[in-house]
Amino acid sequence: MKISIKKTKQNANTLVAFMSKNSFPKALNSHKKDIQNTLTEIGFKGDRKKSVILPLQNSKTHQYLLLMGLGDESSFNYEEVRQISSKMYKKLKKYNQNTADVLVESFITKNTKDLNQICQAFTTAVTLSNYTCNEFKQKSKNEKEIKDLFICLTSKKQSSIEKAVKEGLILAEASNFSKKLANYPGNLMTPSILANEIKVKTKNTKIKTTVWDKNRIKKEKMGGLLGVSLGSPEEPRFIIMEYKGSTKKPIILVGKGLTFDSGGISLKPAQAMDEMKFDMCGAAAVAGAMIAIEKLNLKVNVIGLIPSSENMPGENANKPGDILKARNGKTMEVLNTDAEGRLILADALSYASEKKPQAIFDAATLTGAIIMALGNIFTGFFTKNENLVKKIIKASEKSGERVWRLPLVKEHSTDIKSAIADVANISSTRGAGSSTAAAFLEHFVDKNIPWAHFDIAGTAWNVHNRLEYCNSKQASGVMVRTFVELARSYQ
Repeated sequence: MKISIKKTKQNANTLVAFMSKNSFPKALNSHKKDIQNTLTEIGFKGDRKKSVILPLQNSKTHQYLLLMGLGDESSFNYEEVRQISSKMYKKLKKYNQNTADVLVESFITKNTKDLNQICQAFTTAVTLSNYTCNEFKQKSKNEKEIKDLFICLTSKKQSSIEKAVKEGLILAEASNFSKKLANYPGNLMTPSILANEIKVKTKNTKIKTTVWDKNRIKKEKMGGLLGVSLGSPEEPRFIIMEYKGSTKKPIILVGKGLTFDSGGISLKPAQAMDEMKFDMCGAAAVAGAMIAIEKLNLKVNVIGLIPSSENMPGENANKPGDILKARNGKTMEVLNTDAEGRLILADALSYASEKKPQAIFDAATLTGAIIMALGNIFTGFFTKNENLVKKIIKASEKSGERVWRLPLVKEHSTDIKSAIADVANISSTRGAGSSTAAAFLEHFVDKNIPWAHFDIAGTAWNVHNRLEYCNSKQASGVMVRTFVELARSYQ
């Protein structure tokens, strides 16, 4: 699919406009009377996500008009632009319309006045919608693709809009790469395959990608990553992505990379275990964000760290009660082998702290508890640094990815004390599982370094009922856009 900017309407199949409950699209004023009479007859009032397609019998350029409802303008925002744009994309496919002229200026409301942001949001949404994991299915001969979308403008600010469209495309393509990594099944996305995919993707870019194998991981004293991997014949990998866009200290992004998580000896229930291929969505987010940051040429130094392994119940697997030693020397009592993500992150966060960065941000599908707290609507985040809170909320508002701060206090650290090691990998009490998991991670971050943890277990996949531009039972690519905005804030 190609997205182009044009000053005049093309000879496309369909003309698309957006209509709120409060106003009629100005671009259609010449046909207003005829269109409104038809809309009155069929009862279309511009309700949110409602749509109607009408034949344009007297038009020399278009066969159809697709009107998309925006709803009440007072509650409209740029994330709604993404949602409605994705809905538009699906309607065009449903009606087999492979080319369309889109009157994006009809998205302008009192809350969405910035045409650059509108065009970026539109481009991001339709590009995200254009992706699905279908590599393993025979393609239907009757399936039609959208070939061309033309952004039709009256604005004279074409150069800035072209930049916004390009940025929207970069963000979406990076997110789609993230989704691709996470959607692949465990047998086709092992730690070594993940490392190779990232190396290939970053070849001939400004990103330097280094991969540590099992022997190097052992030599570097990453006992958590090594220990978790021992139950699988697949060797672990530690992936380092470095982008240098300035002379300042870097920020570091860390992503949990469990390419498959059976739970180990503490075996998960069989139901929905196939979804544990998504336990590497944090890693996928870091990879996608790094790619976008490089393509956007941001003036900031960023390091992406991905500890990756499988968690399997093989003959050499961790046992409940085992003790592992992390890179920073702290010992970890493994009371539950299914709380493995924090064990591999311990090594990555220790390594990140050694770099003395400006800040560390990690993303992980870490706890089921976060789903109980926030469902699949918000990503939970944890930090004790109030300046980071402000940056995170601002980045979230810009990206459209919703986050919610959850508590992290001294009592949570008390709950993960171990009788025989420095820390236990699960809490001694019931409840607050996401906060105690964050408290565990805190043990491996230098106290002088601003740090925030994002638990994406509820938002990393299967969010199609919330986000139009995400596919059913597939990865969402969450945190790619937010990580990019956080990196941008350090320029």
